[in-house]
Amino acid sequence: MSARDWQGLSISAVLLALAACLPLLGDDYYLTIGVTIAMYTVLATSWALFSGPTHYISLATAAFFGLGTYCTALGIENGLAYWMTLPIAAVLGALVAGLVGIATLRLSGVYFVIFTLGLSELVRQIVTWAQNVSGQKGLYVLTDITEAHIYWQLLGLGALVYLAGWAIGRSRLGFTLRIIGDDEEVARHSGINTARAKVLLFMVSGATASVVGGMLAPRYIYIEPSTAFTPMLSFLVVIMALLGGVGRLWGPIVGVIPFTLLWEAISASFPNQTTLLLGFSFLVIVYLLPRGFVGLLEGLRLRVLQREVYA
Repeated sequence: MSARDWQGLSISAVLLALAACLPLLGDDYYLTIGVTIAMYTVLATSWALFSGPTHYISLATAAFFGLGTYCTALGIENGLAYWMTLPIAAVLGALVAGLVGIATLRLSGVYFVIFTLGLSELVRQIVTWAQNVSGQKGLYVLTDITEAHIYWQLLGLGALVYLAGWAIGRSRLGFTLRIIGDDEEVARHSGINTARAKVLLFMVSGATASVVGGMLAPRYIYIEPSTAFTPMLSFLVVIMALLGGVGRLWGPIVGVIPFTLLWEAISASFPNQTTLLLGFSFLVIVYLLPRGFVGLLEGLRLRVLQREVYA
């Protein structure tokens, strides 16, 4: 590794250690916000691992998140320890993502977007039907897991996702995905197995979202399909990732923190205006920040360097 790589990892480790101290402050409100930020950071970063280099916009996050939530709930209801449900959720998320990827990643553009959006609703309807057949309306998740435990788990998972993204970006798989993002036809004619590369990374993203859902299950206490598979989650993850910028691994967190704080403020004061914020954010991304805040900062830095060269 180069000196710059070591510097980046060292800074990330220090910031992670500082973030881990948040529960020690003893403020429940800040901890609640911290859990939400940590959750969206992991989801947005794992989403960007797949959608960033491939330019495939996936709206299936809610489907995998809900699967993980129900995996934990059903596992605890049937006597499994909470910690045993998380690996099961990861395997389930990866398997479903692999099956979906094999079936759909040959699609492109708006067709893939529509299918992934419909996937969340499909899974929600299946779970709803299964609960109606069994006579259940929802599931209780009663554990001794606290908000602090969930927060620390999310930080640990976030660190793993970051390291995985760092390793993938410097591997042959990462190089392959960048070629696919530039021109998939060229990549295919160059002998690259584009379908396998996309499915592998889609499985990583799906497994991560499923584990996050499993970790958040004790926070909700009572789970039903309408809350576990809400499509709003998918849209929020996409907006936060694109707002921060998917050109850099740390880009999504630049969008997660300010957007989460703004979303929480508007939800508390103007709960009926959150949809307006969602639409306005899409317009800002499309017309003003197509490369996110990271792209904006890099553009400004490039202009400064050009001025210094020509000065």
